[in-house]
Amino acid sequence: MMDGPRSDVGRWGGNPWQPPTTPSPEPEPEPDRRSRRGGRSFWARCCGCCSCRNETDADWGPEPHGDRGSGRGRGSSSGGRRPDSRGSDSRRPGSRASGVNAAGDGTIREGMLVVTGVDLLSSRSDQNRREHHTDEFEYDELILRRGQPFDMVLHLSRPYESSDHVALELLIGNSPEVGKGTHVIIPVGKGGSGGWKAQVTKASGQNLDLRVHTSPNAIIGKFQFTVRTRSEAGEFQLPFDPHNEIYILFNPWCPEDIVYVEHEDWRQEYVLNESGRIYYGTEAQIGERTWNYGQFDHGVLDACLYILDRRGMPYGGRGDPVSVSRVISAMVNSLDDNGVLIGNWSGDYSRGTNPSAWVGSVEILLSYLRTGYSVPYGQCWVFAGVTTTVLRCLGLATRTVTNFNSAHDTDTSLTMDIYFDENMKPLEHLNHDSVWNFHVWNDCWMKRPDLPSGFGGWQVVDATPQETSSGIFCCGPCSVESIKNGLVYMKYDTPFIFAEVNSDKVYWQRQDDGSFKIVYVEEKAIGTLIITKAIGSNMRDDVTHIYKHPEGSEAERKAVETAASHGSKPNVYSTRDSAEDVAMQVEAQDAVMGQDLTVCVVLTNRSSSRRTVKLHLYLSVTFYTGVTGSVFKESKKEVVLAPGASDRVSMPVAYKEYQPHLVDQGSMLLNVSGHVKENGQVLAKQHTFRLRTPDLSLTLLGAAVVGQECEVQIVFKNPLPITLTNVVFRLEGSGLQRPKILNVGDIGGNETVTLHQKFVPVRPGPRQLIASLDSPQLSQVHGVIQVDVAPAPGSGGFFSDAGGDSHSGETIPMASRGGA
Repeated sequence: MMDGPRSDVGRWGGNPWQPPTTPSPEPEPEPDRRSRRGGRSFWARCCGCCSCRNETDADWGPEPHGDRGSGRGRGSSSGGRRPDSRGSDSRRPGSRASGVNAAGDGTIREGMLVVTGVDLLSSRSDQNRREHHTDEFEYDELILRRGQPFDMVLHLSRPYESSDHVALELLIGNSPEVGKGTHVIIPVGKGGSGGWKAQVTKASGQNLDLRVHTSPNAIIGKFQFTVRTRSEAGEFQLPFDPHNEIYILFNPWCPEDIVYVEHEDWRQEYVLNESGRIYYGTEAQIGERTWNYGQFDHGVLDACLYILDRRGMPYGGRGDPVSVSRVISAMVNSLDDNGVLIGNWSGDYSRGTNPSAWVGSVEILLSYLRTGYSVPYGQCWVFAGVTTTVLRCLGLATRTVTNFNSAHDTDTSLTMDIYFDENMKPLEHLNHDSVWNFHVWNDCWMKRPDLPSGFGGWQVVDATPQETSSGIFCCGPCSVESIKNGLVYMKYDTPFIFAEVNSDKVYWQRQDDGSFKIVYVEEKAIGTLIITKAIGSNMRDDVTHIYKHPEGSEAERKAVETAASHGSKPNVYSTRDSAEDVAMQVEAQDAVMGQDLTVCVVLTNRSSSRRTVKLHLYLSVTFYTGVTGSVFKESKKEVVLAPGASDRVSMPVAYKEYQPHLVDQGSMLLNVSGHVKENGQVLAKQHTFRLRTPDLSLTLLGAAVVGQECEVQIVFKNPLPITLTNVVFRLEGSGLQRPKILNVGDIGGNETVTLHQKFVPVRPGPRQLIASLDSPQLSQVHGVIQVDVAPAPGSGGFFSDAGGDSHSGETIPMASRGGA
């Protein structure tokens, strides 16, 4: 699905984009653009003390400009030029060997203050990168977090004098403007505007040390950098150099940034942790897998900024985390805008990768950056894993959240409606709402200045394409506080997310006259458990309480009924019928793939009289999205219950019965319906369970040291009596192993296989090495091992380029894209 190019022009319609037939390695040159800005010189515009210059003085001449073809703007995130290319650019003013003087002819006059070089102190071991918590990025450029000062050194042609004027400039986008924040001018020693300023900390010989303060509201992205000087001998401009490009990110360490996070352990987990746990399965049978977010891997930051470019997001809006996170939720899926991932829930993944086979985000994002084409395929946990990578990379505290029994409300009723005929047989043509076994989305942390006070904090962002929002497949950011209280009129997309976590499941039975009557309401069937990885450990953190009041409490009922009153069926609760003498509970043993299983229904008579129950059990396979296959086994029983008594009804299921019907993730749905003869009570229950799959066993063979080869052993036993064909292993881990695919062929029934793989760690510290196995017969098989990497001897604890895995010299081809 969604394989070919789409005609959608994106959220900003003036920026159409279509995938190129062949990704263009270089943008087309664009003529120089010169601007006099009303005839006032640069210094007259930037600095009041210089506005009284002799009016006969020439202006600065051509203003700096960079690549702008094919959407490549000043300091844009990546562009047609490969990010690590260091060749000179004929379109930049001057050359690296010479500056630009006022006349624009490159002549350097005696006495001019010429900047001969700039040291941005940008290496991973330098103070700037450490203080800005960006030292883990596998980049050599300066990466900053906004609202926080940094240091640099200017190398000059002569000693700096008090009469000299120096200004720093940062530019981003196709048409940088001071008023939009895309052209930043910082006079050294003068009071800046909007939080920007630069001060001299030391002037020694021909070196000038500066401390530069960035605005906490700065645009995020990749800026070009230049320096202008003015002295009595003339004016000078430093040519642009790709070595001097500066990345600026959101800053959860800065109290003035609206993404500020108060707790350091939160920042360590939700911004800096490169791996995490994603939960799946059912509430009673929770599965978990480790995911390699890899937000600091080489190329990932460029891919994240490229996503904003591809959407055509205006650079002037990229300082707003509300807008940025909303664009990311739209762009991580491919619908509307040729985004990162193609969703596929069909079970046929022959034209791409089974979503269960991915072990991290890096391979996906780098493929999108390299080719410009959407990557096949993703499902909710893949969309959420990639979204966590992108938002953490850009500086937003983000976590991956799983909601069990997640509703998909298609008619804005804010209830899950299930329709039956007179005999309680489901009317599938009317059952458009569905309940997913689980659904995975993201929480990101920010203030919400666009909402009333009290709605900041965690915000839901969901990149899985389910329903459109303002005509676009995106969802959020939505305040978790508004979800908890049923305030569905708060933006963005609160009604849909509220229904996912806190709606009721309403059973409607058709009457003799054709109308429908509510026969049962399950109040605790939706959003039964909401969890995320705990801070600082691999334990689960139950966050259900921040999404909803305790089930059955007065506050919870008020939230549900408040929300429903704004839905398409505001009077749904006025038609309830509440005779509930007999209680029903479904039990399922811990079922294992390849083995027989048994399901049980327990009936309890809570009345003081005998009750007779006619019970009907239907078993079918189901996708985790609630889409079911045909019933392959059923059972009918009549049970007589004495007052206060309980009874158990069992249905055994053999492997040979369910094996021909299996779909992704081995999930099954048990539909139970019943009728109490004495009082007409209707019993209805849907219970989902999954077949557990084996784990991969990973063992490290020897110590792990930066720059030195080490080996891992992977062991797998086929749990099925049939041969697994076309088996593929995937292996990756940030700082350990770039994404690697291993094709191993067939594995016989109940056979055990052992693989050995070598890798070279490039970053020290605790790391996660993650593996998965996929075949047409078996998926959702994975494993992980923690690798504690020692620093290379004499390295000072930093990084190594050994084995070519740090990718500091790697070139990543860029696809063309639209910008603004």
